[in-house]
Amino acid sequence: MASAPAAVIAGVDTHADTHHVAVVAAATGTRLGDAKFPTTEAGYGDLLRFITSHGQVTTVGIEGTNSYGAGLSRHLRSAGVKVAEVLRPARQVRRRHGKSDPIDAYAAASAVLAGDRLPAPKAADGDVEAIRALHLARRSAVKARANTQRQIKSLLVTAPEKIRAQVRNLTDTELLTRLAATRPAPATAGVEAATLTALRHLARRHRYLTEEITELEADLDTLLRRAAPALLATKGIGTVTAAQLLVTAGDNPDRLTSEGSFAALCGAAPIPASSGKTVRYRLNRGGDRHANAALYRIVLVRMSCDPRTKAYVAKRTTEGKDTKEIIRCLKRTIAREVYHLLTHPAPVPRTEDLRPLRNAKHITLQAAADHFGTWPTVISRLERGLSRNDTLADAYRHWLHAA
Repeated sequence: MASAPAAVIAGVDTHADTHHVAVVAAATGTRLGDAKFPTTEAGYGDLLRFITSHGQVTTVGIEGTNSYGAGLSRHLRSAGVKVAEVLRPARQVRRRHGKSDPIDAYAAASAVLAGDRLPAPKAADGDVEAIRALHLARRSAVKARANTQRQIKSLLVTAPEKIRAQVRNLTDTELLTRLAATRPAPATAGVEAATLTALRHLARRHRYLTEEITELEADLDTLLRRAAPALLATKGIGTVTAAQLLVTAGDNPDRLTSEGSFAALCGAAPIPASSGKTVRYRLNRGGDRHANAALYRIVLVRMSCDPRTKAYVAKRTTEGKDTKEIIRCLKRTIAREVYHLLTHPAPVPRTEDLRPLRNAKHITLQAAADHFGTWPTVISRLERGLSRNDTLADAYRHWLHAA
């Protein structure tokens, strides 16, 4: 009877055009071989066949599963191979052992063999990966639009007085509309014509970027309602913040071992910062800073309009906490809430019956808003599922049935 093939472990050093793989025996760590393969679908298949030719593969450690190794990681997972994220070797190790593709590949295999607590890679094959791509495009468009507006203002500072006088008292919206509609003389006619031409191009670029951002946000909203409706429906979490938090967690949030690990990933896990007689904590400055900024925006929104958060802030203020410490505590609390929304999402209460019910009763939005002491926009967003307020939704439904 033939014996079962020996178990092997592989490590991969990833690059843009090639991947270098090394295979070691899982039982003894003996080096079995290494080779280089191109970063193509055929190359991924050859790489997997090279590994399995040495034995039964248990785990493949890949350096950079969210960058150069993303394609290989997806290919191996689709083939049923366990993949682990391997961190880059420390500089001290590289000084002792040198650096080359085979050395780095064997180091990746050794990290897996050592049984280190290696993080599970992001799946990057679902709605969240699509959200990541759109969110990246939106963020760059927002930065470009802000730069365009700054360039317009800077150019107006040195523009001829005739141009400055025409736009001096306009609002930003009126200014952009006026500049985009200008029809200056040919740019080669002089300084004034060239300046107006430049301003027109900048204003039209601003308008185009605004349309692009709006289109991207609409696509993001559609994907978010499919991928994480409970997260998007939570108070204070909008399209952009929800997208960033989902991107940070990945398509497989179950890879996060605890809510504490997610808080650390978002840079919202408190660490000791005590000295002498002072005992205090501060936020960890590591983690994903974009996710940390998303938590900060959620905190600011809730501090301004959420009654529970306002009460909490008032209580902590009376205890002697300053604003920074209160925000730190709120970030940690929100990180815990987001983690549970990602890993154990609760169904979002349905509200699509509210608008037909109101129309059947011939009740206007204004009348409903007046009854509950709020704005018509609040009632409209609740009816369309754009914002979540379970208490108001239940009271609104009961009132409509009784009307």
